[in-house]
Amino acid sequence: MAIGVIRETERRPLPFDKLGVIIAVIAVYGAFLAPFATFRANRIVQGEGKAILEALPPSLGYGLLALLTFAIVVAILKTSVLVRMAAAFAALVALCFLIGSAAGNLAPADNAYARVSPASGFWILVFAFALLVADALTRLKPGPGLRLLFLAGALALVGGMLASGRWDGLSILKEYASRTDTFWAEAGRHLMLTLGSLAAATVVGLPLGILCHRVDRLRAAVLNVLNAIQTVPSIALFGILIAPLGWIATHVPGAEAIGVRGIGVAPAFVALFLYSLLPVVANTVVGLAGVPRAANDAARGLGMTEWQRLVAVEFPLAFPVILAGIRIVLVQNIGLATIAALIGGGGFGVFVFQGIGQTAMDLVLLGAVPTVVLAFTAAIVLDALIEVTGPKHSRGKAA
Repeated sequence: MAIGVIRETERRPLPFDKLGVIIAVIAVYGAFLAPFATFRANRIVQGEGKAILEALPPSLGYGLLALLTFAIVVAILKTSVLVRMAAAFAALVALCFLIGSAAGNLAPADNAYARVSPASGFWILVFAFALLVADALTRLKPGPGLRLLFLAGALALVGGMLASGRWDGLSILKEYASRTDTFWAEAGRHLMLTLGSLAAATVVGLPLGILCHRVDRLRAAVLNVLNAIQTVPSIALFGILIAPLGWIATHVPGAEAIGVRGIGVAPAFVALFLYSLLPVVANTVVGLAGVPRAANDAARGLGMTEWQRLVAVEFPLAFPVILAGIRIVLVQNIGLATIAALIGGGGFGVFVFQGIGQTAMDLVLLGAVPTVVLAFTAAIVLDALIEVTGPKHSRGKAA
């Protein structure tokens, strides 16, 4: 009888969530062992890590630890998905709100040189509970509209914190305050490089992809060349383009007047354009090749010309695959545009490399954080758009 009870106990599932246990271990380390905030006497000296109870007033510190403990317990147990998401989201909101309080608590009010920044514990906790939210969203399987709504809510939370001045005491915001005009100028240049090169690659890559789909011999040659370009490291390609563009600026009348130079925006733009061609061309070829033959046969039976079939039948069916290539290009270019600062192309990379040169990590973050946010936002928006235009969504809507 005792053996039967043991076997029954072994068959009974444990009330623990495996991923939740991993997240809980990470969160426990971030909350109780790692520093929550870093205090520095000025922007470049070595910082001193402060735990949650050191960085915050006692009432806020104990309150945050209580909330984090509750969220950790919820993560460990097999609770409702909505409860897990609500607990994780509450923890994230509290972390974002209270890191601003840590800046006001640690830095003297009359000291303009002191710097307070989020430490490893803060980032670990944000990662852990963001992972818990992502897991809950995956289990809920929200549609594209709901995912965009969650994204808008997250951006609204960050925007509200910035607008309220809650984070003004943090060192990254102090770096921003001292170079506001420069930041927005470089942001505009970063977007111009990213979106401009994407637009140019789309204008050139779509017709080239259609041509490669129609002509087999051309397809192999073009894709091999574009694959070879894709294997060249970004900084090497930027450097390779300096000499020919410099020669064009010197010897071609009017080239320098329109911005063609050996360094600056021109080589960065051309390099990003070249990197963008392969995903656009390859996905156009794959998308058109995946169009069902029956659809083309039906279009021929209706008397459509080749051009009409391309515009009205093939391209709409291939569009989700083509859009997936555009998504790859956009996310790729947002990151690669950061390297353009090394050759005078501007963008958020200006702050990254200035910060590295000055050993000022908060200046590095001033360039890195907006880049990550842009890439993350672009990926979610285009993923939703791909799903909306995909065949499964279209069939479900028609039904």
